[in-house]
Parts: sequence; C-alpha cells; structure tokens
Amino acid sequence: MANLTQAHRELYRRGPDETFSTMEELHDHCRQERHYSTDVWQLPHTLQPQIHEGELLIPLEKGGHAALTDWSFSQLCRLASVSKDTVNRLQPETARLAFRDTLPQGDKPIQLLTTGQSVRSLHGVSYTRLWNAELLETIRDVAVDFQPPQTAFNGGTGLYCGEQDMFCFLIDPTGWIEIEGEAFAPGFFVWNSEVGRRSLGLQTFWFQKVCQNHIVWDAVNVVDFSRKHTANVRDGLLEIRRHIEALVARRDDRRDQFAAVLKKAMHTRLGTDAEEVAKELAKHEIPQHAIREALEIARTQGAFTIFALVDALTRLTQRVTYAADRVEADAKVARLLSLALAA
Repeated sequence: MANLTQAHRELYRRGPDETFSTMEELHDHCRQERHYSTDVWQLPHTLQPQIHEGELLIPLEKGGHAALTDWSFSQLCRLASVSKDTVNRLQPETARLAFRDTLPQGDKPIQLLTTGQSVRSLHGVSYTRLWNAELLETIRDVAVDFQPPQTAFNGGTGLYCGEQDMFCFLIDPTGWIEIEGEAFAPGFFVWNSEVGRRSLGLQTFWFQKVCQNHIVWDAVNVVDFSRKHTANVRDGLLEIRRHIEALVARRDDRRDQFAAVLKKAMHTRLGTDAEEVAKELAKHEIPQHAIREALEIARTQGAFTIFALVDALTRLTQRVTYAADRVEADAKVARLLSLALAA
C-alpha cells in the first residue's frame, strides 16, 4: 500500500488567504475570479513595460496599464529570455530598458489574462485555459457525498486556491468497506491552474487513514490522470467525470465485489517462487527493475500473493517523476487485481 503526500505538501505551502472552509466558498471565489477576468491579445512588442511610481506596468491596447503578479512577471522574463533574478536586481529604468531590448518582435499574439488592474498570466496561442470554476462544477455534479478531510493541525482544509493554482482533497467518510478486518474509503485529489502553473489533474484512491498532516496512509487502487492546457484540455473534464463516477460506482455498486476481489487477492499466490512470479509479471509488461524491487518488498510480507505484489508495485509507481509515465504504470498494476478473479 502507498502513502500519498500531495495534500501534505499543499498543506505546508498554502497560507490562510489561499485556504477555504467549504467547497461552496471555494467555488464562489473561483466563480468571482472568472467573472472579473478578461483575455487580452497583444503582439509581443506592445508589452514593453512602463514605469509608474517605481513599478513596472504593462500597457494594455484596450487602454490603461496593468501590474504584474509574481507569476506573470516570471512569464514575461521567460518570453524575453532574461533571468528573473537578474531583472529583480536592476533599477526599474534599467529593467525597462532590458525588456525593450529583449522582448521578441514576432507577429504571433500573446494572450494576457487580466483581472482588475493585474496581469495574471501571459501565454502563446497554443495555450487553452480551463477555469477552476468549471472543474469545481464537474466535481460538484459527480462527487455528491465527498467532502474535505478533518482540518489539519495548522488549519489547512485540503481546499486551496491561490494566485497560481487550485488544489482539492476530498474523501467520502461514509464509503468505508471492510477487507480482512481492515477498512478502506474512497478519496481523490484534483488540481488545475488558470495561469499555466500546472496541468489539469486527478488522483483517485482507496485509503485507510488520513492524519492531521494530511498524509493519506495505506492507499490502494491509486489511479492518476492529467491533461495539459492545449486545445483538448476541456475533454479532460469528461475524463475526470468518468474517473470519479468509476470511484463512486465502486463504492455504490461494487462495494462487496471490490472487497471480495481484494480479499481473494490477499490469499491468491501469483506463483510458487520468485522466478515463476517474475515471469508472470513480465507477461503484464511490468519493467524488470520494478519486478525485482516488488519481489523484495513482497518477500518481506511472507508470500507472493497478488495483493502483496500490487501493494509493492503501487508503492514503486509513486516514485515515477512524470505524470504520464505514472498513469501508464498505475494502469498496468491495477490490471493485476483482475488475476484474482480468474484464479
């Protein structure tokens, strides 16, 4: 079983101003941000900053000027191919001249997301925005009984939205099932960024415990999904809906069957020795390095049962750096549980 730490990391990087008590409060905030935000398209050379009261401001073709957030300032520096740290050490007038000499002169427009008198982000033409409010509306539709976990020791709720991104941690406190005397409940993490800070993503799981540090302990059936903010990012909402509906369906319609599968997997051996087990895992396209490590972990549990091996491989997939690779690895591991049905 894996211990999931995404919500734990979010807990320590979020301040009180980014923390929300309820899904309704978070949704209202995101809906307001969308309502007061506007996309503005301008050519790169029109983004030359100007100085007002010692601050760099971006001129808007629709009129007026807008301040930069820390994130949009970082994007402007990347667009100009200059170091943010270097620009921060310059006097405002010198920084303005640096951008004058380095911003590109191309004919491809830049997409500015403005909210009030601030530029929240700058993107090229390939970027497609997915609003946080849209994602929350999808979650609200399909995850009816899910709610944030217990409040963390420092007041963190698992519901966060800041200048750069949004993150939600939700569980179903009524969805517990008993397996071999151990209780599991469904939960998921979901995240998005309206400004390009991170991809759209979801991780669903069944867990045994959440502590006040918001570490999810002993998770099984961990499934990952992510989608970049390109032209088809809105299709990701359908995928997220499908994944959460599958989680709810397991809870509602397959609670007994899921318990039976895990119970059988706890007693069904995949082979009589390590060599036989390794050959069986290789048939399911599990990499050799993962097979070797999984065998060592399962050996400490006393038997090469399907559950012990799935548990070991789930722990290993959490070390995979890239989301796309982790999604593929998780899918292969999840398919191994079906072997318990055939046994």
